[in-house]
Amino acid sequence: MFPVQISAGLLVALVIVVFIVANSIKILPEYERGVVFRLGRLRPMDYGPGLFVLIPIADRMVRISLRTVVHDVPPQDIITRDNVSVKVNAVVYYRVMNPRRAVVDVENFHYATSQLSQTTLRSVLGQVELDTLLSEREKLNQQLQTILDKHTDPWGIKVSAVEVKHVDLPVEMQRAMAKQAEAEREKRAKIIHAEGERLAATALSAAADVFGKNPVTLQLRYLQTLTEVAAEKNSTLIFPLPIELLRPFLGDK
Repeated sequence: MFPVQISAGLLVALVIVVFIVANSIKILPEYERGVVFRLGRLRPMDYGPGLFVLIPIADRMVRISLRTVVHDVPPQDIITRDNVSVKVNAVVYYRVMNPRRAVVDVENFHYATSQLSQTTLRSVLGQVELDTLLSEREKLNQQLQTILDKHTDPWGIKVSAVEVKHVDLPVEMQRAMAKQAEAEREKRAKIIHAEGERLAATALSAAADVFGKNPVTLQLRYLQTLTEVAAEKNSTLIFPLPIELLRPFLGDK
């Protein structure tokens, strides 16, 4: 019985050793880094990518991804500067630039960045009017990105872009904007029509001046108009003959 007990003990010890060694060997891909604490103290370097060995029990590693995170900011209730209530959501693109600061200086950098994005979105967009929010979105995106990047820099986070996705307007505001757009289109149509009338009146005035200088031209135009009318309908027309057309045949009497 004694040799059997020794063999079982050796087997258990061997399993424990294999388990410890297996957990001591770490492999990190290219897009990850390891932040290692040895007996609670932060190691002065980042581990990875590749293969490396940790001291069992003494070392604890936290994996940090260096890939860009696409965070969808939930819709936020915002009251604009001109007292219009809207719902706005956005997308924030950020990545970890300093893994050790992202682990040590903030408890959960994903959650912290999300909360900061929401509060910044409400703060910035609440200071602008609705027309600015709809027409100058690129400028607002840049302003949001600058503010978020400034506040997340101490955490080792780089905010590369912020995009306002959708602005949800109340139904009453949508109707008012539709009426405003329709009124704007009608105004442009009336302006174009008035401009056309002005140009036509100018052309008629110039034609009248030409006809006034040469009466024969007016008579020719008169005959041309009668020809056009006769060509449209087969009918008999009775019209007075201008005396100016017969004057050459009457002589000087």
